[in-house]
Amino acid sequence: MPVFRYTGRDKKGRRKDGKLTAENRREAVGKLKEQEIAVTSIEELKGFLHREIKLGPSKVKHKDLVVYIRQFSTLLKAGITLAEATHLLSRQTSSKLLEKALKDVAEGLEGGKPFSEAAESHRKIFPPLFINMMRAGEAGGNMDEILERLAVYYEKQHNTRQKVKSAMAYPLTVGLISIVIVIFLLSTVVPAFADMFVSFDGKLPLITMMVLTMGNVLSDYWWLLFAAAVSLILSVRYLQSNRRTKYYFDFVLLKLPIFGKLLQKAEIAKMTRTLSSLFASSVPILQSLTIVERIMGNEVLAHVIKEARISIEKGQSISIPMEKHWAFPPMVSHMILVGEKSGTLDQMLDKVADFYEMEVDNATDQIKSLIEPMMIVLLAFVVGGIVAAIAVPMFTIFENIQQ
Repeated sequence: MPVFRYTGRDKKGRRKDGKLTAENRREAVGKLKEQEIAVTSIEELKGFLHREIKLGPSKVKHKDLVVYIRQFSTLLKAGITLAEATHLLSRQTSSKLLEKALKDVAEGLEGGKPFSEAAESHRKIFPPLFINMMRAGEAGGNMDEILERLAVYYEKQHNTRQKVKSAMAYPLTVGLISIVIVIFLLSTVVPAFADMFVSFDGKLPLITMMVLTMGNVLSDYWWLLFAAAVSLILSVRYLQSNRRTKYYFDFVLLKLPIFGKLLQKAEIAKMTRTLSSLFASSVPILQSLTIVERIMGNEVLAHVIKEARISIEKGQSISIPMEKHWAFPPMVSHMILVGEKSGTLDQMLDKVADFYEMEVDNATDQIKSLIEPMMIVLLAFVVGGIVAAIAVPMFTIFENIQQ
């Protein structure tokens, strides 16, 4: 976070000099005003030495945010004021980043700020959806209802995310274990037997020659393989950081044989659940679509949401761009169209979200049941091939010794 050096005077006219951290110049001036310091000059300090060094995580875990919103909703329903609830939750959360942000929000509330305004200065902590729905709750006077809706929304999102992670965790774990086993066998076990085979001057079978060649490549060019792995990781990170290249990266992800459909269903569930929550909270439709576009994890679907927003600006239906795009099943565009015509768009979106969340649950269970035996067979094939490459010539050697 940037560091600013300031000069000013307090309410008694005394000179004040110092430094403070803030997201930008505007936020820095705002913090000084809250301290009743009239700023005469302020500048951002450049360079590495003037940067705040953070050793911990840079963002709040999704689980911590879910717990906070549920507790916040419960406290407001119990009749506790916003400021008191925020102070209390700042002491209870296990996240240091969230604790710091909540303390700052509580100070803002005590200074007369609305909650949404106080939270907006911590945009890296509080998602745009949360801030905008809280603003809608302040305008409508139904903060407790909005928070309850937010709590349900984030809990459902957390459950869906965990389902997707659990479905992908097993093959990744087994794959990594397989790679480690193969590297160990090729780099340590196989070379030891290779020396013994050479000493007997026996003719080695094809499978043994192939495994020995792989072992030699691994031992001689391990640094090249390591460099290739690092380059691949950096390339993927670059593709994900650049919005244009991320579009094509996400396109490929959606086209994957097994996991593509799972990711597609999870993103549609997220989109429809978010839109439903925003519409039900009386957030304007264009603003709702802008928020959804920003929080979508897949650029392909985010681009369609952008087209839907443009369609609304032209006085047309949200469903038109979705109906034309392959990433959205016909049911989604049809239900949205029905909701627009009947004035029950939030309810229709809620039903679509329920359906696709159930689809994600079913898909993850099916993937687990299919992947587990496939990974076991693959691991047995790889390890068994290496063992066979060692065992076959050993039988030949034993027969030669007996003769």
